[in-house]
Amino acid sequence: MTNNPQPEGEGKDAKRRAAPRRNVPEQPLTEKTPQPEAESGDSSLAGLLDGLILPEDLLVEGRESSAKSSVDTDGKTELHLSVSPQAQVGSASTMMVTALTPMFPGTTPFLARFLPAVTPSHTGIQTGFCNLHDFLRFLHDQNWYGFLHAGLGEQAAYVLVYEGRTVAAAGLSSTGEQALGELLHLYDQGAPLSAYPLDQRLAHILSGVGSRAWKFNLTDDFTGLHSRPGEAVFYDQGQVVATLPAGLSYEGAFPAPLRPQTLILPRSLAGWAHHGYVATLRGRDAVNAITAAYQSFRARYGQDGLSFQKALVDGLTPAEYALRRDVALHDLEALLKELIGAGYLKED
Repeated sequence: MTNNPQPEGEGKDAKRRAAPRRNVPEQPLTEKTPQPEAESGDSSLAGLLDGLILPEDLLVEGRESSAKSSVDTDGKTELHLSVSPQAQVGSASTMMVTALTPMFPGTTPFLARFLPAVTPSHTGIQTGFCNLHDFLRFLHDQNWYGFLHAGLGEQAAYVLVYEGRTVAAAGLSSTGEQALGELLHLYDQGAPLSAYPLDQRLAHILSGVGSRAWKFNLTDDFTGLHSRPGEAVFYDQGQVVATLPAGLSYEGAFPAPLRPQTLILPRSLAGWAHHGYVATLRGRDAVNAITAAYQSFRARYGQDGLSFQKALVDGLTPAEYALRRDVALHDLEALLKELIGAGYLKED
């Protein structure tokens, strides 16, 4: 039997042959603009950027960008582009940037100068109308975000509230706990208090503003405030979300903490929170799980009350417990008085 010859290109060796080249009409040659040579450290990028189309906002004159490359284990080259803060601020085509107006222009405290102008939710609150601790408890129950301001004559204090907790404060000559104490002092002296709501992201960014700025180091996930002469830039997870025409005389940053910590009143205003307390025999039984007093105590005060009692038995002060558990100090004052009155604790 005679085998018929197979047509050319078929058979087991066909895959090894290159496909015939098609006749493609010649394209007119165009002169290419000479490209600058890559620096020695970026030689791996040679030819990689050819044909790469960058977003229009990166090509505008005056905006800076940088490129870095890395070689993966499989031999693939990854290109990473980063944009300067100035380019990000002007990149309206890729993100929405809010232009804020200062609420207290020309003020000295750092926190105060970066607070944006917003409509107050509560204004003109005074001590004869409302106890300030009760108002703070109300804000805590509302999971409120914003800032408080009280002023009397030339004195003023500003307190940032996050999740209903006081997390940052500034006065004319103090910050933190001392400035929170100034707000309470001014309020007790008759200063009217106003509350201004803020977007949660802005409140988080502002929670890092303290008494000093740090050297600016923008990362892909930076959250905080970057300030330079004449302008402040609000960053959330590396993205510019707002700008404010107020700044410092130098360039610096205020990184926001992952979770803002509650401010604790100073000893001069909340001495009870910094005292030690001794557990009575009944109080020690209350934290012993094998006793009947334990079950009774837990049923009455719950797990939070049990944790507080155990912390005081172990030697912590209420202020130390509030810092570790991130709870509002004014919520512990009433509980402490009740535990002392019920015979579980006594002052050291």
